[in-house]
Amino acid sequence: MPLTNRTVSLSSFILVGLPGMEAAQFWLAFPLCAMYVVAVVSNCAVMFIVKTEPALHVPMYFFLCMLAAADLALSTCTVPKILSFFWFGAREIGYEACLVQMFLIHALSGVESTILLAMAVDRYVAICHPLQHSAILTNSRTAKIGLVAVVRGALFFLPFPLLINRLPFCGSNTLTHSYCVHQDVMHLGCGDRMPSVVYGLTAILAVMGLDSLLIFMTYVLILKTVLQLASRPERLRASGTCVAHVCVVLAFYVPLIGLSVVHRFGRDLPPLVHVTMGNVYLLVPPVLNPLVYAARTKEIRRRALKPRRRT
Repeated sequence: MPLTNRTVSLSSFILVGLPGMEAAQFWLAFPLCAMYVVAVVSNCAVMFIVKTEPALHVPMYFFLCMLAAADLALSTCTVPKILSFFWFGAREIGYEACLVQMFLIHALSGVESTILLAMAVDRYVAICHPLQHSAILTNSRTAKIGLVAVVRGALFFLPFPLLINRLPFCGSNTLTHSYCVHQDVMHLGCGDRMPSVVYGLTAILAVMGLDSLLIFMTYVLILKTVLQLASRPERLRASGTCVAHVCVVLAFYVPLIGLSVVHRFGRDLPPLVHVTMGNVYLLVPPVLNPLVYAARTKEIRRRALKPRRRT
């Protein structure tokens, strides 16, 4: 159903800032902007370092570039609008713009989840089958995995805006976040929301739920292999290569699970809880991921600190 033919009684949605802290929103936008700048600069730096350093042209760092690109796109499709709201009072977001933003948020989250699973598999092969790593995860196969991640995210979450577009909106048009997500927009519809509820839960479980389970199982196998290593230094070295990835996985899934729980079971919670969880989910991974990898990966840290040679 094309967006221009929808049956809807509104043309825009009203975004919500920080309930009870409206007077402070203008000033709180400055640290928010600083976090966004850090996310942009650090993720771009990671992609630039990997691109310009031939020694880093291996699957582990290609996956890291994909993760940085997904983080950069996710924060860029949301934070500028939030800043315009906090600084200039632009509370309205058009209906079509809201659906596009909703699709991008969920699709990019799906892409990031798939990449995190691929990174876990990369660590599993590197630790459990080191002699076969280069044969199993070739650069061409890595690129295909990245393409699958994008296609998977788009296909699974494209029905979200299509299902929302079928709903009539005859009541409030005020969201509970500073951006558009499926659960939030869906609850404003006054028609039959069951298809959106069922498919929304199915898509989240089929992508993020399945990926998190597979990542957990992968690390169980990795831990089993690490514990079988002969010496303690070998065990520490092998487990140390996974620390950064584990931190990134937790930074992604913990806020995601918290936000999902708040949306589905915490409708009676204070609005500030919803907004805070939503902003944490959007801002923490893009800022934290490149910093974690820079701190835990000596190759990236060394290349970032090494001065460029003048030509």
